[in-house]
Amino acid sequence: MSFSKCFYKDVTIAPEGDGVTVLLDGKPIRTPAKAKLILPSLALAEAIAEEWRAQTERIDPETMRLTKLANSAIDGVSARENEVIGDIVGYAGSDLLCYRADGPEGLVAKQSEHWDPVLAWAREDLGAPLKLSKDVVHVEQAAASLDGIRRQLERFDSFSLAALDVMTTLTGSGLLALAVALKRLTREEAWAAAHVDEDWQIGQWGEDTEAAARQARRRQEFEAAARTLRLIQSA
Repeated sequence: MSFSKCFYKDVTIAPEGDGVTVLLDGKPIRTPAKAKLILPSLALAEAIAEEWRAQTERIDPETMRLTKLANSAIDGVSARENEVIGDIVGYAGSDLLCYRADGPEGLVAKQSEHWDPVLAWAREDLGAPLKLSKDVVHVEQAAASLDGIRRQLERFDSFSLAALDVMTTLTGSGLLALAVALKRLTREEAWAAAHVDEDWQIGQWGEDTEAAARQARRRQEFEAAARTLRLIQSA
């Protein structure tokens, strides 16, 4: 992998319109599509500035996950919010938490332990009761339930939706992502819930080294998205 040379010395932040921007030697950072990187909260701007300060001779994008997500929010989600909401609702329509194993007993119990409280919360607080299915047999969810999830997602700005989209894709669950955003679950609880099946298999058969490395990278992306949500909400 080739890295860009670190071309700047000073990293600062400054107000820009209704948000905050990050400056490299006094010049605003721009996204890959050449838009200004304007962040919705001071806390997020400071965290992204720290990513840029942490670079040494070469810029390593793998250590700049908050910057990557902000670029995606501006270039890929802004002005496409309804489409992104539709994608997340689509995941919720076949949500991980709705597809249950019929055995062994220990796995069934673990799924119920981690997933049933989230489904109860969706039913009672979001007005979104979801039907369950055994294994991979598709079950059609009620339009009213999916509309309840959509209404919640419509509360979020493009940066939050970018984070929610990443978390949904990584977990296979729109409900888990939304539960973190609405502070029903911590990010650690959501990640554990998303990996009940994998953790069960590891407990039975042991862990594959390559699979563990892939999961570690995916968790870093999930953590960055969850952190982005927290930094936005601290505004």
